[in-house]
Amino acid sequence: MSNAPRIEPADNLYEKDGYAWSKREAELLRQRRFAEIDWEHVIEEIESVGHSQWRELKSNYRLIILHLLKWQYQPERRSRSWTDTIRTQRNNVESNEDDSASLAAEAEDIVAKAYGLARRQAARETGLPLATFPDICPYTIEQLRDHDFLPE
Repeated sequence: MSNAPRIEPADNLYEKDGYAWSKREAELLRQRRFAEIDWEHVIEEIESVGHSQWRELKSNYRLIILHLLKWQYQPERRSRSWTDTIRTQRNNVESNEDDSASLAAEAEDIVAKAYGLARRQAARETGLPLATFPDICPYTIEQLRDHDFLPE
C-alpha cells in the first residue's frame, strides 16, 4: 500500500469545485501520475494565468494613463488622490514587470490597448469631448514608469 494520499477522480470536479480540482491536479503532478491528469483543463488554467497577468498590467497602465490625462487636461482639479493612484499603479507596474520580463517586453502593445480604454474613461470622467485627448498615447513607456513624471 502506497503512502501517497488518495486522490478523488476528476468526475466534473473542474466545474463543481475549482479549488479541489487544482489541489487534485497538483497532487497528481507531484506523484507523476500523468495518465490521470485532466490535461485539457490544466492547459486552460496555465494559459489563463498568463492572460490574467497581462490584463492586470493593462489595468495598471490604464489607471496611470487615465490619471495623467486628467492631470494634464483638468489642472484645476488636480488632487492628492490622483497622484496617490499614479504612484500606486507605477509601483504595481514595476512589481509586475520585475516578476515577468516577457510582459515588460510587451509594454508597448499593452499600453496601446490600455490607452484606448483610458482615453474613453477620461472623456467620461472629465466631461471633455473625446477629441480633446490625442488618438495615440502622448506618454512614452519611460514616462509612464517614471515615478517623478507628471505632465505639465
